[in-house]
Amino acid sequence: MGKFVVKYRKFILLLAVILIIPALIGMFSTKVNYDMLNYLPDSMETVIGQEKLMEEFHKGAFSMIITEGLSSDAEANLETELKKVEHVDTVLGLGTIENAGLPAEFLPDNIYNTFYKGDESLIAVFFDTSSSAEETINAIKEIRRVVDGKAYVSGMSAFTTDLRELSGNEELFYIIIAVALALIVMLLLLDNWLAPILFLVSIGVMILYNLGTNIFLGEISYITKALSAILQLAVTMDYSIFLWHSYREHLATNNNPDHAMEHAIKATLSSVFGSSATTVAGFIALCFMTFTLGIDLGIVMAKGVILGVIGSVTILPALILAFDKPLRKLDHKSILPDFTKLSSKIVKIFPVFVVIFVAIIPPFLYGYQKTNDNVYYTISDSLPSDMPFAIANQKLSENFGLQNVHMILSDSNLSTDSALNMTNDLKNIAGVKSVLNLESVIGDQIPAEILPTEILDILKSENYELTLVISEYKTATPEIAEQINSINQVIKKHDASALLVGESSLTQDMINLTSVDFQVVNTISIVAIFIIIAIVTKSISLPFILIAVIESAIFINLGLCHFTGTQLSFITPICISTIQLGATVDYAILMTTRYNRERISGLSKRDAAKISIKTSLPSIIVSGAVLFAATIGVAIYSQADMISSMCMLMARGAIISIFVVPTFLPSLLILADPFIIRTTLGMKKLTKGTNS
Repeated sequence: MGKFVVKYRKFILLLAVILIIPALIGMFSTKVNYDMLNYLPDSMETVIGQEKLMEEFHKGAFSMIITEGLSSDAEANLETELKKVEHVDTVLGLGTIENAGLPAEFLPDNIYNTFYKGDESLIAVFFDTSSSAEETINAIKEIRRVVDGKAYVSGMSAFTTDLRELSGNEELFYIIIAVALALIVMLLLLDNWLAPILFLVSIGVMILYNLGTNIFLGEISYITKALSAILQLAVTMDYSIFLWHSYREHLATNNNPDHAMEHAIKATLSSVFGSSATTVAGFIALCFMTFTLGIDLGIVMAKGVILGVIGSVTILPALILAFDKPLRKLDHKSILPDFTKLSSKIVKIFPVFVVIFVAIIPPFLYGYQKTNDNVYYTISDSLPSDMPFAIANQKLSENFGLQNVHMILSDSNLSTDSALNMTNDLKNIAGVKSVLNLESVIGDQIPAEILPTEILDILKSENYELTLVISEYKTATPEIAEQINSINQVIKKHDASALLVGESSLTQDMINLTSVDFQVVNTISIVAIFIIIAIVTKSISLPFILIAVIESAIFINLGLCHFTGTQLSFITPICISTIQLGATVDYAILMTTRYNRERISGLSKRDAAKISIKTSLPSIIVSGAVLFAATIGVAIYSQADMISSMCMLMARGAIISIFVVPTFLPSLLILADPFIIRTTLGMKKLTKGTNS
């Protein structure tokens, strides 16, 4: 492989440049999904209900518009204008009701008061496309143009529109910030001014390939799009650094660049196999989430790591050989000190680190297990409170006491008595402000036939009747969960085939799914990485030690969120546990491999630990610092909390791992040395030698 790359390096560079063109086409052609609720399994009843709502009533997305100070005629005119917006299926407000020939005074007080408060009123708008569809986004933009400051547009579609605009404005800066800070770190910590730039060029090309090949997935989430490039840069930089160090070592003994690179490629492929496999396994574990956002992020990131390895042994070697002369002239001294004294001190007081390790596990494990107490599932909470949709939602809550709208699809052939009883039972559920359906409008004294066709078509189809339940409870709260449960009990009692849909019920399903996913993903990633470490180290005992050390860093990272009361988006703990385990276990493998090598060569366990710390610490610091730099800037800059909180925890996790691995791991290796040499292939002969 090494000889092939060196021989055909010009062809490799030419091919790399040519492949950028289809990669860019694929990248710009890949759709982006901004709706987290779309990742719920199709088999769920709420998702089925959403599809039925579209089929029967041609209603997908739903939005509430709050008007201020409009006369009846002005509001009626506004509703007429809203109906002209493409992909608006239904507009329901007092103006529409009166224009249809049904006087507003005819409505029950609770329904009238739902739509009208003082000089403010509500207009319900249904779209014939889903909440995150391109058509709906364009419709929301057009509606905002139509209302022109006279009204506020709320709902998931308005949120998605604002999120899309914010992400579009920020994403380029994510890359610029990550690259700039990572470059500064490498220029300071490595020994050459030009090499870091070549690393970034090589990784940048592979990032483009990764983003371009996402077209085969059809679409990716906005979280994946925002994070994949940053993560790929941070996680795969290790491979470039390893190739560079290996190349320089071989070049020092053999001044022939071609021969040195051949050996460096061979050494890199052999060494990064284990570390890259653990990282890929960590990302693949995300694919086992029932909430399919995990599949989206897992596949893209696993693909990115594999491409990163390929780039580090093809494009990067070709670049280094192409720039051999300037590289030799641009060496400088790294600011990293010699770690001989530090490694000796760590080994000398290793029992102290063992005690600290044992002492911190219980409290931080407790904090880690309480992480779910600090997560939020209200997706709209992830954006700043001054966004247009947030202002509208706030007005909806404060002025109308309206937080949620449940939609119920019941059998259109249900008897009048059953339908009335169901309506009355729904009205008696805690937190329900009003119920809007045919029965609530006309009661049992007036035939439905007298209703205008326009109103009748809104609330009834051939197979289903639509009921709107107005709730004063906020999404993703214990109160709304209890209310959803009560509503389901009521509607199933009167109609076993009835379906409950809406943002809050979909969110509740998401809560139930992800709470299980958190445990599943953790278990699968740990088991997979355990097996890979066992194969790489040829040991039964070492995987326990390595995973224990990395997991302790994860416990500290997520446990701090509980102790500091930091609120996290629901997806953050799941991803962080997997990403931090997969990305930083490399540090532990690097140090352990060196420790084993020195022990097998005949050194005592203390001397082997000293050398492993001294030689591994520079690589750990550089790698961890790059991961920190690539994420901390984005965490500070981003206004989207899902992106910001995830990057902040990755940055903090990198720093924690930099301190945990070089202290806890060698201390545990020294402590468990007798057991390690009895359970590791090739080390049993040491039982007869020195163990001091």
